[in-house]
Amino acid sequence: MEATKLPLTTWFLAFYLIGQAKTGISSLALMRQLGVHYRTAWLIHSKIMEAMCDREGAYPLRGKVQIDDAYLGGERNGGKPGRGSENKVPIVAAVSLDDAGHPLHVKLATVQTFSFAAIADWSQAALSRGCEVISDGLACFRAVAEVGCSHQPVIMNGRHPNEMTEFRWINTVLSNLKTSFSGTFHALRFDKYADRYLGAFSYRFNRRFDLSAMTERVLHAVCQITARPERLLRRAELTA
Repeated sequence: MEATKLPLTTWFLAFYLIGQAKTGISSLALMRQLGVHYRTAWLIHSKIMEAMCDREGAYPLRGKVQIDDAYLGGERNGGKPGRGSENKVPIVAAVSLDDAGHPLHVKLATVQTFSFAAIADWSQAALSRGCEVISDGLACFRAVAEVGCSHQPVIMNGRHPNEMTEFRWINTVLSNLKTSFSGTFHALRFDKYADRYLGAFSYRFNRRFDLSAMTERVLHAVCQITARPERLLRRAELTA
């Protein structure tokens, strides 16, 4: 917000709108709410989501964790469906559970590929040592053991994950995520900005039980992060 030409009340309203939006808010909707130009709304939106994403990176998951692979994006005409599709972004989704088996916190992040090395790198940042991880039989998830986590693979044997109680909450999180993105962000470029939006989704989910403090928390996150000028926010466009 340094040297901003916008009134601080406009920023505070943006903190509130972005923090309270259960399914997220698009830059176009934010533009209408704030009464600013689209480019200004996009910059405000991106700066705040960057702060939320950065804040989420400081908190690895603990305890019992369900983990799964997923894809964001649509299928390109004539392209390959499912795993390996050239128009989809691979993500790793994880949710930690309390003693009663209810979801506590989520972690969502893109990966280059579902390889052992990629999952090991993700685990280093996302999981605390000693986590009890349950996943499907995808071989790359064995990499969680590299950071001191136990791993319990559950073989599907032809069953759909939605039929398995072991993956109830990770499937619910992924379903809510995809519904949120498809209903709110009609022109989101997953290949460029997925991590930013995933971080914001996780930030709101992980603080869902204290919405009254959300605006103050978003403000704190914004004040803690280093400067994010437009050239950095659009770096994904320039390097894509």
